[in-house]
Amino acid sequence: MKIKQGFVLRKVMDNYVIIAIGDMGKNFRGMIKLNATAADVWSYLESGYSEEQICDAMLEKYDVERDRLVADVKAILSRFAEQGFVEAE
Repeated sequence: MKIKQGFVLRKVMDNYVIIAIGDMGKNFRGMIKLNATAADVWSYLESGYSEEQICDAMLEKYDVERDRLVADVKAILSRFAEQGFVEAE
């Protein structure tokens, strides 16, 4: 899974938002606010991490049980897919 070209993550003050740029901006107006965890998932996707690699990296960062983290990452990736922000590689 990778981020579709035309979507970027930006930090605006203390908030993380996804915005559309270029041609994507013609069809997608506005922005989507993310929490810090979802922003981390996005950043790892930008770096080319697989779902499993994202979970491994986040387990090092967050004090959470693996099962809970895996479920949360899957939910975030599912939301990204529903919104059209990601595509299969």
